[in-house]
Amino acid sequence: MTSSPYETVMGFIVGPWLAQVVRAAVDLNLAEHLADGPRTAAEIAEAEGSDPDATARFLRACASLGLVTDTGKGFAGTETLAVLHRDTPMSLRDLAASQSSPAMWQTWARIPEAIRSGEVQTDKALGMSFFDYLAAHPDQGAVFGAAMASMSAPVIRDAVEVIDVSGATTVVDVGGAHGSFALAMLAKHPGLEAIVLDLPHSLPGAQAAAAAQGLTDRFTAVAGDFFKAVPEGDILLLKFILHDWADDDAEQILVNCREALRPGGRIVITEIVIDDHATGMAPLMDIAMLATSGSRERTLAEFDDLLGRAGLRRIAATAVQPPYFVIEAVTA
Repeated sequence: MTSSPYETVMGFIVGPWLAQVVRAAVDLNLAEHLADGPRTAAEIAEAEGSDPDATARFLRACASLGLVTDTGKGFAGTETLAVLHRDTPMSLRDLAASQSSPAMWQTWARIPEAIRSGEVQTDKALGMSFFDYLAAHPDQGAVFGAAMASMSAPVIRDAVEVIDVSGATTVVDVGGAHGSFALAMLAKHPGLEAIVLDLPHSLPGAQAAAAAQGLTDRFTAVAGDFFKAVPEGDILLLKFILHDWADDDAEQILVNCREALRPGGRIVITEIVIDDHATGMAPLMDIAMLATSGSRERTLAEFDDLLGRAGLRRIAATAVQPPYFVIEAVTA
């Protein structure tokens, strides 16, 4: 049955409620509790130290969203809930925790102001820039890094299949957080070595991820600032980086990457490519970037202009997991 306009808009309005129920499911480890079979609300409340009545009401709300089913003898997890389990491949657990966190929501509450002014809102909402906030709150920085890794997983899976590494020995994951992209490249290409560059709060997660995959012998995590310098390499990866920055800042990042390229090297940019008819996540992400970073998602023409300003030129643009593209550039 097609929803009426009233029902459609009502669904938009209660969207924040849904997101916070999902956040609560993560916080109460619901997917993990139900992984081995149904449990009652009282059992989950006892395990989590939560209020029994509130937990029962919460599970009823989860059932309405299809996260659980009421068996009559307890609540059973669904395939939808399993996506929030910490051990599920491409789990969305960390993304749910990060994107529904107070830091994000305080900023997104100012989206009307962002649209009226065209200006970033994190300074007003948090008292500092978003990345300064993460550096000042390393626990939230770690969750954000893990969230970006989970969000990246399907994009990385496709991207590593289209990146040609012929003649390359070193890849540099610039602003790579936990190094998911670099580690995926190492797993596919045994002859490569990788460096991940990021702020200090991300490095323990990167080192742990490399150790978990048995790749520490070919992997180095380096603390640094991509506005100042980038480690030298044959392939420089920029995944979900440029959309965080306005054009002048993005240009500086690209200039530093160009200067770090070895002869014959390439910069590989993995980002949303948007157009005026975009649907789904892309135009919503564009508004999120406006509010949180004062930046934007870009069209292919805008990427070409940015590359040209940085002394680079595009040699390829390959569609991967929609709405993402792998854009390859070399020195102009």
